[in-house]
Order: sequence, then structure tokens, then C-alpha cells
Amino acid sequence: MTFDVHAHVIVPEIVGDEPWQPRVHSSVVELGGRQIRAAVQEFVDIQGILAAQDEAGVDRVLLCPWVPLLYYDADRDEGLRRSRIQNDALAGLVRGNPERVAALGAVPLQDPELAAAELEALPEQLSGVEVAASVRGVFLGDDRFEPFWQAAEDTGALVFVHPTTRGFDSPAFQDYYLWNTVGNPLETAVTAAHMVMAGVMERHPRLHVLLAHGGGALLALRGRLRHAHTFQPEARARLRDSPDDSIRRFYFDTLTHDDDLLRALIDYVGPSHVLLGSDYPFDMGDARHVETVRGLGLEPEVEAAVLSGNAEQLLAWKETVT
Repeated sequence: MTFDVHAHVIVPEIVGDEPWQPRVHSSVVELGGRQIRAAVQEFVDIQGILAAQDEAGVDRVLLCPWVPLLYYDADRDEGLRRSRIQNDALAGLVRGNPERVAALGAVPLQDPELAAAELEALPEQLSGVEVAASVRGVFLGDDRFEPFWQAAEDTGALVFVHPTTRGFDSPAFQDYYLWNTVGNPLETAVTAAHMVMAGVMERHPRLHVLLAHGGGALLALRGRLRHAHTFQPEARARLRDSPDDSIRRFYFDTLTHDDDLLRALIDYVGPSHVLLGSDYPFDMGDARHVETVRGLGLEPEVEAAVLSGNAEQLLAWKETVT
């Protein structure tokens, strides 16, 4: 059994001619007048998406919005409206394909209290929400997000943290695809470290937070965070225990593009906190992610956990569907 927890979709209900809506022309997506060519497979039609999952050897898939469609630049009411359009449509995809599809919705995190209320009122078909690593430049350890994190812990919802894809404005990131290859994993590491050192994961030990792209650069920074925590007053002010304890509370997808790093991740956080992920349908995804995991030479029970068992447990997937 295989369960891909990192796959994106543009629901048809959000496609249109208004500037805030994406337009889809064949395999090219246009948003705000800018063409996005990084999506290299079907992005809208659910049957096409499931056919691609079949080809990749995936039995079940967790779908979530394309990150620009979280609409954090919209005002409170408009952000709420757009989130609800997607949530209703995503819930419909689950109802229509219950044996294959789970889904994460969206909340207007530019208003954390409203986002908390929306999280508590999500359609029952949704397993949680996707959020960006930063909201208008503010990273997720900031105190303003505390109502949202409390609601996430109280509801048991899965929160999938994904980079905004445009987290840094240095001109260097415009060269050589570095905004993606370096900027994305760096942004994930920044927000995860921010959450750790602010004590979010320690205060909310029952949070279910999944980090995209194997946690980005977080694993490489664990030693520096650990060392700073031994002497730096601000680093010690909000976090009682070692940063390692909080880092290991996160869940991570398998999308590292490096077998040695993936093995190290499984060894460090434990096999129960690593889940199969492809980043479908993007060019920086891994279309052979099932083969990647099976090629690591893991113990059979560990391989089974990473390929599907962890996802099924985390999402409380029901084998009997109605």
C-alpha cells in the first residue's frame, strides 16, 4: 500500500477569468498575468490526477491547494470566501473518490483568529489544512498565530507547512532556479526553526505538523540551534528543552532528492515521522518516489510505515468507506 501526502490540485471551481483566479491553458497555469510552467502534469482534472498516481504506483493521495491559492494577500473577507470555495470543492473530491483521495483545505491565516474558527469548522471530509511558511513576511512562530496553533492541537487536524515559493528577495534567488532549489527549503527551515525556538512545538505537544521537502534545510541546522540554545538568552527564553525534542515532533515528507539525506532523516526523527511525498505535479517533485523509498534498503516494517502506514495513522484513514 502507498499513500502520497504531498500532491497539489487546482479545483475547477477556483479557475476563471478574474485576476485573482488562475487560468489553465493546457499544461500552463497563469495567475496574475504570470505564466507558471513548473507544473508538468495534470493539475485540475481529478481523473487525470488519479491516472498519474496510478502510473506512479500510488494507491491513495492527499491533495492540497497550490500555495499561491492560499490568498494571504487578500483582505480578511475575501480570503475567507476564497478558502471556502476551495474547501467545499476539495471536500467534494473526497466524497467522490473516498477510496483514493484525502484532502487538506485552506484557511485565511492573515487573520489567525478567523483561521482558527475556520479550522474548527472544516468540512468533515477534510483532514486538516495547508499553510504557507510565512504570511505576509511573518513566520509561523510569531505569537499572533497562537490561536491557530491552539485550534490545530484541539482538533487534531494535520497542518501541512509549505514554502511560499517566493520567501526571499535577494537577486541571487532569481538565478539558476535558486528560488526553488535553495529558497524553498530555506524558507521551510526558517519557519520550522522559528516555531521550535518560540516554543510552539513544546507548548503544543499534540500538534500534527507536516513539513514539506523533508523539512528543507532544517536537518542541517539542528546542531546550530542546539548550540545556540545552550547560551543565547533569547533562544532559551521560550524553549525549555532541547530543540531536538521539538524538531522530532514534526512530521516530514520524503522529498529530499538525496537517498543519504533521507536515510539520515528517518534515523534522526524516527521512522514513524516520515511520510511518502512527491510534490506532484511540479518539476521539482519526484515522480518515482515510491521507488526511491523502496530503494533505501529499509527494514520491511519501516518501509511499510513510510510508504503508507504513517499516513493512514496520522489521518485516521478508514478502511471502510461510505
